[in-house]
Amino acid sequence: MLKHRGFPGRLKGTDHQFTIRRANPRGATPLKARPRHADRRPEDRRADEHFLAALIAHFSDRPFERGNLDAGRLGWLFGREVVPAEDPFDPCSYRALLRVDLAAARKSFPHLFEE
Repeated sequence: MLKHRGFPGRLKGTDHQFTIRRANPRGATPLKARPRHADRRPEDRRADEHFLAALIAHFSDRPFERGNLDAGRLGWLFGREVVPAEDPFDPCSYRALLRVDLAAARKSFPHLFEE
């Protein structure tokens, strides 16, 4: 499992984790899109925003390996702002390639792109 050096491990001051420490011996948790409802807690929305900002800062729109990125946190963005970068895509692989869809990210989180 690739460890993304320099990537924040969690949202500062919260328990929202962005990375995992070690690979699960039974295999990676499958990536699946999680629905984002309008009534989500503000700190959950803030965690999504900071995680996406970290993804953009580290990878921009280039393909990247899933590696040690947390499946639960990716799930809130998967299928919208974070999309598969390979076909066929294996949602159960730490080596799966993903990429940030900057157009979708700009639409969902416009304040991340303000200058």
